[in-house]
Amino acid sequence: MVVLNTDIQTKERFDFAESDLSGAEALIEAAALRVCEEVLRQEWFEDDAEISLLITDEEEVHRLNLEYRGIDRTTDVLSFPALEFEVPADFDGAVDDSCIDPDNGCVMLGDIVINARKVKEQAEEYGHSELREFSFLVAHSMLHLCGYDHETPEEAEEMEDRQERALQSLGITREK
Repeated sequence: MVVLNTDIQTKERFDFAESDLSGAEALIEAAALRVCEEVLRQEWFEDDAEISLLITDEEEVHRLNLEYRGIDRTTDVLSFPALEFEVPADFDGAVDDSCIDPDNGCVMLGDIVINARKVKEQAEEYGHSELREFSFLVAHSMLHLCGYDHETPEEAEEMEDRQERALQSLGITREK
């Protein structure tokens, strides 16, 4: 089971979630939840997980990027892992009692922050759907929460392969 705590703090609307406000939020959360569950399945995560997802505007992402990473610009997605990994996806080595939410027994994996404007812009730039771009950013961030990084070309290639595999298994392709 994955508990996804979703907070949408933007007026931007994605084309895959065109509905009234509460309906749109449910569609966005459902799309994110599918990706989170698939990444965790592929990474052999067997516990219940808790993830926080914030969808916000460029100004807030810029502020968070500056405050927590010291980078004075906006970006498309930020990841704040709650676990420390010696080896990516080695959950046995990373999970202990300190990362278990006492209210629900879930492993707290961390926070994902998505820039809604960048989802729309990058979908247009890359010529694919907003659902594809949103799902890609969720998958990318989930891999960070599982201990992966892209500091070297080899790490970047591994992350890209894992992201693509998760999206392909969900039928989320680059076609519009």
